[in-house]
Parts: sequence; C-alpha cells; structure tokens
Amino acid sequence: NEPVDITRVMLMCLIHDVVEIDAGDTYAYDEEGKKTQKAREEAAKERIYSLLPEDQKEELAAIFDEFEESKTSESKFAHAMDNLQPLMLNNSNDGGDWREHGVSAKQVYARQNKTKDGSLELFEVIDEILQKHIRLGNLK
Repeated sequence: NEPVDITRVMLMCLIHDVVEIDAGDTYAYDEEGKKTQKAREEAAKERIYSLLPEDQKEELAAIFDEFEESKTSESKFAHAMDNLQPLMLNNSNDGGDWREHGVSAKQVYARQNKTKDGSLELFEVIDEILQKHIRLGNLK
C-alpha cells in the first residue's frame, strides 16, 4: 500500500523467523499455543540476540520489535508476506492442513486481516484463494 524498503522487509522476516524457530513456531490456529507465544518469543529473542555484541543485539531486537508492533510500512508488508507463505502452502496441498485441523474460513480471514494493512493487492489474491477453498469444502 505504501513504498517499502524491501531489503528491510526481508531482514525483518528473517529476524522474526529466527526467533520463532528458537521459541517453537506456534501453529496459526493453535489457541492454546498462542497463550504462551509472546513469552516464549521474548525469551528466545533475548537468548539469541544476547549472544551478539550489544550494538548488534539492540539493532536486531529493534527490528524484531518493529515487526511485532506492525506500525511502519515495512512491518505491515512483512506481516503480509509472513501471512501469505503458509496460505500458499495450504493452497499447494489442496487445503490439506486446513481440513486436517478443521480450520474455518472465519479463522483464516481473521488471520489475514493484517495483510490488508500491508497490501490490498495481496489480500485480493488471498481472497480468491480462500473463496476457492470454501467452494471446494477445504475450509469450513
């Protein structure tokens, strides 16, 4: 929706994913896991980035926090990309994960709401994909 520094967006996605890997990635529709997600990610961020010199720790932690706050054009677009990737995987496996976990269209749309903030064009593509999976019965 706005001009972005795509290099910063990519860095933000990578910095965020490193923390998620260490914390244990929480499945998007796991309500129990979400209860502890923030605390696990904060602990992982502190552990990982504390291995670095102080200036690098501060810089990378700030990039992670920028992603989490989702206020800048880069962080909004990074969220859009972060939400797009698992949706594309579900689309490529014919909605298998959604069916397996009994995920509803309402749940997926709720998760994709941040995508609109980063890119209305991407949200339109996502909407087409979701409508297809609703018609196919892959999303309740």
